[in-house]
Amino acid sequence: MDGTEFITAMQPWRLGAPSPEPGLSRRSAAGGADNAGLFRDIFRSAVENVRASQLEVENKQYLLATGQLEDAHSLPIAEAKAQVSLELLIGLRNKALEGYNELMKMNI
Repeated sequence: MDGTEFITAMQPWRLGAPSPEPGLSRRSAAGGADNAGLFRDIFRSAVENVRASQLEVENKQYLLATGQLEDAHSLPIAEAKAQVSLELLIGLRNKALEGYNELMKMNI
């Protein structure tokens, strides 16, 4: 083992091209269709990340139980990754619900 399999680099979130003005999307004046897609993509990415990390944990647990896992330290690392990705998803959900509740409180 040469050490390159142990640590994988984090991938940046691809949120699209930078907007011309800070805080505004390219199509915010056109009804926010771009923002809705961006919001959906962020949530979809977070859910897929949780799913993939949980599958990795289950695979490593199976390999450990069958005696095929060569590096026992990779299971706690995979579990920690899964926990962090789940906590991120829960945080995103909570912030989305807080924003929704604030919008519902607004008078029109």
